[in-house]
Amino acid sequence: MSLFKARDWWSTVLGEKEEFDQGCLCLADVDNTGNGQGDGAQAEDLLLEVHLRDPILQVEVGKFVSGTEMLHLAVLHSRKLCVYSVSGTLGNVEHGNQYQIKLMYEHNLQRIACNMTYGSFGGVKGRDLICIQSMDGMLMVFEQESYAFGRFLPGSLLPGPLAYSSRTDSFITVSSCRQVESYKYQVLAFATDADKRQETEQQKLGSGKRLVVDWTLNIGEQALDICIVSFNQSASSVFVLGERNFFCLKDNGQIRFMKKLDCSPSCFLPYCSVSEGTVNTLIGNHNNVLHIYQDVTLKWATQLPHIPVAVRVGCLHDLKGVVVTLSDDGHLQCSYLGTDPSLFQAPKVESRELNYDELDIELKELQKIIKDVNKSQGVWPMTEREDDLKVSAMVSPNFDSVSQATDVEVGADLVPSVTVKITLQNRVALQKVKLSVYVQPPLVLTCDQFTFEFMAPEMTRTVGFSVYLKGSYLPPELEGNAVVSYSRPTDRNPDGIPRVSQCKFRLPLKLICLPGQPSKAASHKLTIDTNKSPVSLLSLFPGFANQSEDDQVNVMGFRFLGGSQVTLLASKTSQRYRIQSEQFEDLWLITNELIIRLQEYFEKQEIKDFACSFSGSMPLQEYFELIDHHFELRINGEKLEELLSERAVQFRAIQRRLLTRFKDKTPAPLQHLDTLLDGTYKQVIALADAVEENQDNLFQSFTRLKSATHLVILLIGLWQKLSTDQIAILEAAFLPLQQDTQELGWEETVDAAISHLLKTCLSKSSKEQALNLSSQLSTPKDTSRLKKHITLLCDRLAKGGRLCLSTDAAAPQTMVMPGGCATIPESDLEERSIEQDSTELFTNHKHLIVETPMPEVSPLQGVSE
Repeated sequence: MSLFKARDWWSTVLGEKEEFDQGCLCLADVDNTGNGQGDGAQAEDLLLEVHLRDPILQVEVGKFVSGTEMLHLAVLHSRKLCVYSVSGTLGNVEHGNQYQIKLMYEHNLQRIACNMTYGSFGGVKGRDLICIQSMDGMLMVFEQESYAFGRFLPGSLLPGPLAYSSRTDSFITVSSCRQVESYKYQVLAFATDADKRQETEQQKLGSGKRLVVDWTLNIGEQALDICIVSFNQSASSVFVLGERNFFCLKDNGQIRFMKKLDCSPSCFLPYCSVSEGTVNTLIGNHNNVLHIYQDVTLKWATQLPHIPVAVRVGCLHDLKGVVVTLSDDGHLQCSYLGTDPSLFQAPKVESRELNYDELDIELKELQKIIKDVNKSQGVWPMTEREDDLKVSAMVSPNFDSVSQATDVEVGADLVPSVTVKITLQNRVALQKVKLSVYVQPPLVLTCDQFTFEFMAPEMTRTVGFSVYLKGSYLPPELEGNAVVSYSRPTDRNPDGIPRVSQCKFRLPLKLICLPGQPSKAASHKLTIDTNKSPVSLLSLFPGFANQSEDDQVNVMGFRFLGGSQVTLLASKTSQRYRIQSEQFEDLWLITNELIIRLQEYFEKQEIKDFACSFSGSMPLQEYFELIDHHFELRINGEKLEELLSERAVQFRAIQRRLLTRFKDKTPAPLQHLDTLLDGTYKQVIALADAVEENQDNLFQSFTRLKSATHLVILLIGLWQKLSTDQIAILEAAFLPLQQDTQELGWEETVDAAISHLLKTCLSKSSKEQALNLSSQLSTPKDTSRLKKHITLLCDRLAKGGRLCLSTDAAAPQTMVMPGGCATIPESDLEERSIEQDSTELFTNHKHLIVETPMPEVSPLQGVSE
């Protein structure tokens, strides 16, 4: 918005409920008085108003009548061109002068007109010819009272703006191909007649000429208007107003300069500047602003009361530089730029001595008011803030009678869906309430966004949606989250204070899992110890009992919809549970579900001292294999994208060479460029498919990595009996990202977080605390550093380290060392010296399972202990 407004000199409103366009304004001495003012006319006088019956497309003033060089008015209708003479008669009465309009001649058009231009076509002297462009791309030339010829523009689809350059004797337009085209008048005159578009036998033998464009320039956008400005007889410029830019071209079509516009333009008018070699341009836009440019430099901006569709500059009543603008609804205004001097003078302020005691009293009173307001109506009001909106979720205990699963990729299994209902209960009036629901992929929702513009006080809203498994792999969590953002209006803030409430819900295990056959052997096993007698698995998992094996109460099989299987065994004599599967990450959901259901079972029995523990070896080697696979897919994705970029550059280079060959007037051999283009195109498509496939594999790998990470965090918490706050620190360090990208990956983010823990709360000396972490994350070369830091983290937790984010955590801790434990290394050299021992301690998972056999657990004879 401009600081200055256009100074209104004179304005009026034309017609009633009429529409105007850029061709509806013309500024000229139409009555041939020689001074452009009219004999004794005032600016507010309406000189002439005539009803012409037909809609008017464009008006122009020029030397359109033969035998005279007087100016006449040309009016273009859709099917007719009329030329009028406007004259005035000196009045002898108080009504003033009288003006008349007289029809000199008219041409009935065979085609629907679009616009017109005029000029001294072919270098004629003392008269102007008219060229009309039809809606189907035909140029019709009229030599005043007679029709000369008509020519179709080649390849015309939709008509564009049309202008005539007298210096080059050519017509300039912008075609529907978004390119500026110039046609010589002589070429048009001698080309094939428009009424004979089919080739005759004489034309085949060589008579007649084909219409050839003089020059073209691709501007890449549609044009709103074209204007020709001549500096002198030796140079002129072609100005083109586009949808986002305006261009200044030389006579031969070369770009002199261009300017990118900040706002959508509505009209423009170039005119000669007072500075030699420069051009001023008025550009009106849809923000009611008129910009004045000198070449590409913005010199002035002024605010208009309307959106201009046409603008002209003229001299009215000896006032030079009057800007005449017309809006689409008929507001005609004559204005000038600049500012009016302000006659207001501020009065002198009476000086008085300040009473500092009174100011202190007033300041204390204001501070007290501010303090009271902050307590009662602050940014976050303290009174009953939690009761503004209550969010609750209810998961249906049964599956949907008709599954809502669509486009699933699970396989032959019938994928069920379950309904979840979210209830919103508000105590006060709320605005802009938006409910967003999130679940972990490949779980999907039938609808995840709900919007309520207004909720009245004491109102209850319930929405429902279904959840189902879409992919062939497992989600890292069965927990969903419903987040509600809303605004609560206050007296001080009617728009409302933004707030957020959320509610979590847990999806049933049976949504992704079916009863399965227990397996006797598995590659990966975990043993969870408890301090209570084992519970029957049938009572813990009542929906997963296998009907054919009801006697096996201590063993249960689970088959996920993706195809993998997990076996759960409960010991008959000891207080242990074993979970085993062929895939390490598949252990997580069943292990977590087992612990949750055990806790709920003993809570119902009112037993409060139930606890779980893990005494086996940490399965870091299996975890590291998933990390390496994920990192390998990341590196492979970078290589594929780099190769795809190279092939795309090669493809564009071949295209440019082929285009150059095709444009050449003397065609040259292609030299197998077409074959090379086809081969490169196939490579680009193949690489693009490979990139998409790698991205899908990377997403699945990241999901499996998150499942394994949850399992490792759970085992570390059970192993070291960590508190809830310490487990939250581990989750923040190991699971910092919801989505893995090439720019910010899981490996470098987790490595930075674990390094921070090792150098702060888990540090052994002040020397480690002095080490600074890099502030910039980048993709590592490999995962060896990350795996070493994870191993060190487990090692230091095993030697008594504790996780804490308080300020005193930076102080070196005195750790209680168990017997036989090595000291924590203080340098990378010491880290390397214990790396092998740490690996043996935490990764030889299978060997430790054999060394610590579990007592008889089930009737499944032959299960590897």
